[in-house]
Amino acid sequence: MVEAGDGEVRDALPADLDASGTTGPVAFPDNSRRRIPGVLYLAVAAVCLALWATAGDAVLVNDGFAYAAVVLAAFGVYCLAAGWPLGVDAMEALVEASRHVGFPVGHASASLGWRGLRSRPTWRILLYSADEPPAKRGLVLVDAVDGQVLEHFVEDNPEDWSQYSTGKAAAESS
Repeated sequence: MVEAGDGEVRDALPADLDASGTTGPVAFPDNSRRRIPGVLYLAVAAVCLALWATAGDAVLVNDGFAYAAVVLAAFGVYCLAAGWPLGVDAMEALVEASRHVGFPVGHASASLGWRGLRSRPTWRILLYSADEPPAKRGLVLVDAVDGQVLEHFVEDNPEDWSQYSTGKAAAESS
């Protein structure tokens, strides 16, 4: 929490989450980390099931332990199934996307999303042509596991950039 000068209390990001001072490439955490809690859920499910099976007519152990074991085991199996390892990083996805759009790429942006029931990771790459101002733009979906281009869309850039043109570009557009 950061104290404001007028007595208000304002939230602030912890230093390790503040991206404003970050320079250079950003490393996305690998999705295979999902397998760690999956194994923990399965271990707790096994303990709950063992307690329920061996407790007999105990006061503190009832059928709720068996139900909890089933739910925890199901979620643990899902975590293991959804723990895809990232085989393609953002730079490799950008290279594959720029090969696919058919124009020289200027500015580009990558974000990681997930698709399907098993949450397969997918890079969403937004690309602008290297022209000044950009004449084309494209959106490319690249599978983050095997690098295959799943979908792409390329169009002429409909945005009006004339107010931002300077020098030579402004003279050419008039």
